[in-house]
Amino acid sequence: MKIKKTIFVSGDFNILHPGHLRLLKFAKESGDYLVVGLNSDDINSKGIHQDIRLESIKATSYVDEAFILESTPLEYIKINKPDIVVKGKEHESQENPELEIISSYSGKLLFSSGEIAFSSMDLLEREFFSFNNKLQHGYEYISRHKLEFQNLKEIINKFSNLNILVIGDTIVDEYITCEPLGMSQEDPTIVVSPLATNKFIGGGAIVASHARTMGANVEFISVVGDDENKNYVQQGLENLGIKTALFCDCTRPTTLKQRFRANGKTLLRVNHLKQHSINKDIENEILKNVKESIDKIDLILFSDFSYGLLTNKIIKSISKLGGEKNIFMVADSQSSSQVGDISKFKNMTLVTPTEREIRLSLNDFESGLVVLSEKLAKKSKAKYIFTTLGAEGIMIYNNPKDKLLTDNIKALGNIVKDVSGAGDSLLACSAMALSVGATIWQSAYLGSLVAAIQVSRVGNIPIKKEEIIKELE
Repeated sequence: MKIKKTIFVSGDFNILHPGHLRLLKFAKESGDYLVVGLNSDDINSKGIHQDIRLESIKATSYVDEAFILESTPLEYIKINKPDIVVKGKEHESQENPELEIISSYSGKLLFSSGEIAFSSMDLLEREFFSFNNKLQHGYEYISRHKLEFQNLKEIINKFSNLNILVIGDTIVDEYITCEPLGMSQEDPTIVVSPLATNKFIGGGAIVASHARTMGANVEFISVVGDDENKNYVQQGLENLGIKTALFCDCTRPTTLKQRFRANGKTLLRVNHLKQHSINKDIENEILKNVKESIDKIDLILFSDFSYGLLTNKIIKSISKLGGEKNIFMVADSQSSSQVGDISKFKNMTLVTPTEREIRLSLNDFESGLVVLSEKLAKKSKAKYIFTTLGAEGIMIYNNPKDKLLTDNIKALGNIVKDVSGAGDSLLACSAMALSVGATIWQSAYLGSLVAAIQVSRVGNIPIKKEEIIKELE
């Protein structure tokens, strides 16, 4: 009979976030029987009650046994001699006093990796197997932070008092719906026939559109090409009542992203764009425009796709103006087919990177999520960080450290048709909520709710205030 290898993990586990789950998954895959020791309330005096923490850990599928650790982890290891002890990657460069004990009985000390493993597959599976078409509210999170739907609705209603400046790259998203015909007989190529084409405003323009349809007064500054798509964007924003300053750059087209889709799935994406920086004349015109309107602005939203609009001069100049006027500032810098750097936005109230984006900005592909957030907060001086994790939801990092440092909201959507634009809607709603006085926990929940609404439909359609209110009733 094969002898089972036991693995031991210990810690506080106040809030079971994706970083913890990855640690536990790594630990379980390292042996056969995973034992988790939770520090007792005597050790973790300022955390969540030990019984609640124990219940959460026991509900995790990776864990075979969990208990309250009344002594130190060193004492447990010395007495029980687990085959493997697993700690977070951040401990690898530190002193590990248990190493000597583990080595004395030929055990192993392992450090979990910072592997990226998130996708939208979990949400897509929910679309096919769930019978509930409404959003799945995160009631554990709601209970933990004592959120009340009536208060959340009052926050949404305050959005109409906001004057917002959005500056960012303009994108037009074009969806070409196709009929799949089969495989070419000449070569291994999928053959489709286009049936319909739909265009949507995207990029920074959809952030501005969300802000407007959620109730705020909005001004949008961007750069476009001298083409038909410029007119499409201009008309669409004006129809929403958004004040626009679209500066024409004849050296680039208006960024167009085409998605060829069949049977509800994207087959191919084609991007028509140029990514060089704007010239000095346009740069100066943009800054002049911002200076003229800055006195009546409550919130500045940077929506960066790294297509050349948000140069270092523009970011630093506007950030300095915003800081002098005590204006809320938030930023998102995307890295999908391009490479952005969220850390170049300094002193923001909120930044919303994906896990890949935060790792790229720090050149750190090993550390856990909390450590990454601490590093980014130190580097960029961001007050709050929402790391978006696809199907795993978002991890909230609360830099001021009032009561709880981190928490996690699972993805609230149970029907996913198109994940594009989820981050833009999250950014807009969470930033607006913070600007009208919401707590970080309230703003994160509202942002998650709006993102869930966004992914439930195909294409970037501005989310209306009434839609959010309906979900809260």
